[in-house]
Amino acid sequence: MPGKPTYIPPMDLPMQLSGNFMEPRTDHFHAGLDIRTEGREGIPVKAVADGWVSRIKISPWGYGKAVYITHTDGHTSVYGHLQQLRGPAAEACLNAQYKRQDFSIDIYPEKGELPVKQGDVIGLSGNTGGSAGPHLHFELRRPGDQHAVDPEALGYDIPDRTPPEVIGIRLHPLTDSSRVAPYPMKAKGFATQGGAGKYALKPGGAPAAYGTVGLSVHVIDRYDNSTAKFGVRKLEVVVDSTPVFSSLFDHVDFDHNRFCNAHMDYEVYKGQKLEYHRCYRLPNNKLRIYGKEEAQGRITVVPGREHRVKVVATDANGNHSELVFNLRGAALTEALTWPHEPLEGSLFRYDTENALQEEGVSLTLPAYALYDDTYVRYARRPAPAKAIAPLHQLHDPLTPIHSNSSLRIDLPELPEANRSKALIVRIDANGKVNAVGGTVANGAVTANVRAFGNYTLMLDTVPPVITNLDLKADMRSRKSFTIKVSDDLSGIGSWKGLIDGKWVLLEYEPKDKTLTHTFDRFSQGTGKRTFVLEVTDDRGNTSRTEVVFTQ
Repeated sequence: MPGKPTYIPPMDLPMQLSGNFMEPRTDHFHAGLDIRTEGREGIPVKAVADGWVSRIKISPWGYGKAVYITHTDGHTSVYGHLQQLRGPAAEACLNAQYKRQDFSIDIYPEKGELPVKQGDVIGLSGNTGGSAGPHLHFELRRPGDQHAVDPEALGYDIPDRTPPEVIGIRLHPLTDSSRVAPYPMKAKGFATQGGAGKYALKPGGAPAAYGTVGLSVHVIDRYDNSTAKFGVRKLEVVVDSTPVFSSLFDHVDFDHNRFCNAHMDYEVYKGQKLEYHRCYRLPNNKLRIYGKEEAQGRITVVPGREHRVKVVATDANGNHSELVFNLRGAALTEALTWPHEPLEGSLFRYDTENALQEEGVSLTLPAYALYDDTYVRYARRPAPAKAIAPLHQLHDPLTPIHSNSSLRIDLPELPEANRSKALIVRIDANGKVNAVGGTVANGAVTANVRAFGNYTLMLDTVPPVITNLDLKADMRSRKSFTIKVSDDLSGIGSWKGLIDGKWVLLEYEPKDKTLTHTFDRFSQGTGKRTFVLEVTDDRGNTSRTEVVFTQ
């Protein structure tokens, strides 16, 4: 590509993907490519161009072990979920961890401090952080604003002659007086038929509406020789030959990435795992991916008229598919016969602060925490098993919250020693308990939450469980050891390992609940040695173990 930099692949493996750029994910658009590693870890990962290591971020969450390289052309490449770092970056990482006495670090080396050449091995592929399986997360970020861009647009060629699949549509009333016809057989939308880039709606149900409505489309993409689902690059909607909406998924602004929840039809995306893209803008949607069409996806249907609607979906490699259908404008008398869910609860305006206050609980949402005006419901239920407060049903978890909102739940009368052990928990539809935590003060527990749902209080008075997996009495031929740590409720809050009284690095892997130490230049020694581990959960309960070994 003339005028564009030449990047090499980050691994000596075919670039087969399990996730592509701006594919919708929970709370965000995917900011890079997930490259398969054949189900293995330990594949050498290489710098894709000359530059310098500009950031090293290590965490049990997110990208896990990640290296950022700024290149001479101004772009930054990101390598996430690494098993381990290699070369100068590994040494700088280890020094920072020991200096801070913390596994989790986020450091920014100076330009030129850690130079790399194209092809240098900077780490090994892994499965750390929020990864659901071994792979390499790879990003390219553009100069200046550091927004992520598609590596495919900067020269990476991944075989793809397969057009997107258009699977269904949904209609949404956009005013108080608008109505949409029910879907066939209580389906979640109108299903399509066709393929090879040409789609129509299946017979048996015809879309009809009254007033002003919006459209969402269930669309996915696939690459050649892959069964995985991917995201598309562009969506366009034309009504009666007039463009009314377009969205171009060409960059990720990390400051606005959570607005993905406003773009997706969140109810069916989270509830049914169906990738419906809204082809209209909710009032509080700050994504800068939309075209300048005057209608911005708002379709006003005329009673008695058949509107011709065309949806065009294009993928990252220019393959496109079209769905064409008629949208019938219904008379008001017909529209009033369609099922219509009554509005229940208190009206929360999206652009003002709102507070839900009931006996024993309050939830305060700052302005712009919601994407649209919402009627918010509340119900109080008896305390579930092990809870010390009623179950507060705060609206519906399928309605997204954008920003931190303050949840306060009153404490019952408790012995003084137990008050600090109380925490807020969220109970999902399957009865699973998820710790939220919170601060205990003034007779209540207060925490920031970003989801509606069922909340209550529980006590955590049980310390974490420490299980020695392979720290033996004789470690003279061993390079590392692993300890399992688990907690029954509030979760692991902190840990500290010492060998002969000196802090040593323990890498936490929450997926298998382990702490691993690999003997390094700070911890090497000989003879009889003593390892001490203290693990504390989020409510301050602590466990301790001591093991004597020979090295």
